[in-house]
Amino acid sequence: MEEITISWMAVLIAVVVNFILGFLWYTPLFGNAWAKEMGFDRTVKPTSGEMAKGMITMIIGNFFFAYVFANNMAAWSFVPGMNEMPSVGTIMNAAIFTWLGFYLPVDIGTVTWEKKSWKLFWINSGYHLAMLLITATILTIMT
Repeated sequence: MEEITISWMAVLIAVVVNFILGFLWYTPLFGNAWAKEMGFDRTVKPTSGEMAKGMITMIIGNFFFAYVFANNMAAWSFVPGMNEMPSVGTIMNAAIFTWLGFYLPVDIGTVTWEKKSWKLFWINSGYHLAMLLITATILTIMT
């Protein structure tokens, strides 16, 4: 039986890169639009304790995401012919199919059931796709 191996360094780099991506995505790039769509008052700043708790929680979440995604991508390497696929194909397969199957349905559900706007959908879903593409790239290159 074949063993799944993952690069812990790739997982850790993905955690850091996704943390930075989240900061950039939800602060300078789309922060104002996201806050408006969420109904947040941008003049109210969280306390340092709330910020620390949020950052720690985000890092833990990014770790779980990168670790599970690395295992998922490694498991697919056992499918005949997958190792012959170019790196770009591996990256796109992993990111797009994961986004289509796991993130997109949940993001659409926020519009349908939570009455969130389509603008918020595109901000959040775009982030999820970017996160998957970046992580799949890191995991593919470093494995």
